[in-house]
Amino acid sequence: MTIKDTAEEWEIRATETPFVGNKTSVRTDEVVMPGGSVVRRDYQVHPGSVAVLTLDAEDRVLLIKQYRHPVRQKLWEIPAGLLDVPGENPLHAAQRELYEEAHVKAEDWRVLTDVYTTPGGCDEAVRIFLARDLSEAEGQRFAVEDEEADMEHARVPVDELVRGVLAGELHNNCLVVGVLSLVAARGGDGLDALRPAQAPWPARPFDS
Repeated sequence: MTIKDTAEEWEIRATETPFVGNKTSVRTDEVVMPGGSVVRRDYQVHPGSVAVLTLDAEDRVLLIKQYRHPVRQKLWEIPAGLLDVPGENPLHAAQRELYEEAHVKAEDWRVLTDVYTTPGGCDEAVRIFLARDLSEAEGQRFAVEDEEADMEHARVPVDELVRGVLAGELHNNCLVVGVLSLVAARGGDGLDALRPAQAPWPARPFDS
């Protein structure tokens, strides 16, 4: 038995979009269950995201701390952002986010992991990249606003992040998944065995 997620789509009898926001919307589908009954399923429609776990020469990860209003907390996170343009190459989006949020560039990029953040209520898919061989980006810093204007930055050793995750002190999905995936990859076939940065992503097909 192969343990692998598989594509499948059950019959939808009707669909509507009761709410449309700036970046996301809410959809209601009437879905036919295996026994023949029809149930309503509400979920958030999301364009998808990218996140970047950077690893510097001192085995530290670049973090930002940002206010997240839905949970009423300032969370330590890795740089991340929306796939604003349909079909956008996720690598290009990740490079843009790393520049905008941290003014950093990287020469070595790999796919660390792909996740659905909350598949029971949202279709958001996130590709988390590993970025190495870091340096300061050239040019002017990106002009930030709103929550980003209050961001803090830090570089934290991987071991300290693992401790914080397991102690329940760090909660951001991409940070938790990214750090633990990094440790698992290093304990397995190594970081150079990770998928290339342009690896296919069925959840969000993109242009090369």
